[in-house]
Amino acid sequence: MPNPKRRHSKRRTSMRRAHDFLTVPGVSECPQCHETKLPHRACPHCGFYKGREVVEVEQQ
Repeated sequence: MPNPKRRHSKRRTSMRRAHDFLTVPGVSECPQCHETKLPHRACPHCGFYKGREVVEVEQQ
């Protein structure tokens, strides 16, 4: 197996790791309760998805 002859510089290592960052998930607004939610998922606050209730949410 070939092994590296010399160590990689800090700049080369940093440039390789330039895409290793976390991305912010896209959020949308629920049309029923106007809270933020993940797209294509039932709202965790009111339980509605595409205009109908699909998850029973207990009121606090």
